[in-house]
Amino acid sequence: MTSAIRMGVLALLWGSGFLWIKISLNEGLTPGWITFVRCLLGAGVLLALAHGAGQRLPRDRGTWGRLVIAAFLCNALPFLLFSVGEQTVDSGVAGVLNATTPLWSLLIGLGLGTERPLRPARLGGLALGFTGVLLIFAPWSAGAGLMTWGALALLGASVSYAAAFAYMARRLTDRGTAPLALSAAQLLTATALSTPALAAGGPERVTATGLLALLVLGVFATGLTFHLNYRMIAEEGPTSAATVGYLLPVVSVTLGALVLHEPLTARVLTGMAVVLVGVGLTRTRTRRTGCPAPSVAGEPAGTSPARP
Repeated sequence: MTSAIRMGVLALLWGSGFLWIKISLNEGLTPGWITFVRCLLGAGVLLALAHGAGQRLPRDRGTWGRLVIAAFLCNALPFLLFSVGEQTVDSGVAGVLNATTPLWSLLIGLGLGTERPLRPARLGGLALGFTGVLLIFAPWSAGAGLMTWGALALLGASVSYAAAFAYMARRLTDRGTAPLALSAAQLLTATALSTPALAAGGPERVTATGLLALLVLGVFATGLTFHLNYRMIAEEGPTSAATVGYLLPVVSVTLGALVLHEPLTARVLTGMAVVLVGVGLTRTRTRRTGCPAPSVAGEPAGTSPARP
């Protein structure tokens, strides 16, 4: 498989996650059940792959304790927030707002002191990126903007990913545990953490289409993307994996328009372009991270052994 084809397949699988969430919601599934089953299926895929590769789950309590925090910030919470947000917001917009993750990562890094003072280009990129977010939300446009609780939940998911990057880069990198096994352990932990969300209510009138969408979301858009991303990093380096990130919002917007007939407004498309340009300017220096969640134009998933 050539590099271009591999990148395209990975971008399609990863970027389609927002579409499968939306279809699952439309076909009777609830955010809590989507989150739980997604983590469970993804963990199953990674456990099988880890077993086939001869990798074992971590055995020390310290690593599992750190995985609880990582799984909450990087999987259980953002997965739930994306499902909650997409109840009222288009899947394409969800993908675009996910593209803000590296902007929040940069702000958190500055707050923690792990980022050096910003050079003009990166500072301009940060300002430009959040200008794009403001353009998407359009708080000045009554009725036509995106100032809703659903949109704020989506933005909260991106902030959660960024917090996970900061935590995992410090506490879960270079621990000596095989990457697939560590990712499987993380999604197993996320599955357990997602269990309380099931109490919010069960699915009603779930269709076969909804179940199929959830199956694809968990197996392909979650579990398999971890594996493909690791392989890309191992064989082609983190730069290629980071490049895939820039395609994800484009994929989510395109699929939303083609499959669900979501409107392609000029404001959202312009905001997406501005956000991605801003993110590009902030990424003049690649950082190591450790989160397997689908990030967009952010830290390259799988850069460290902790990291989808």
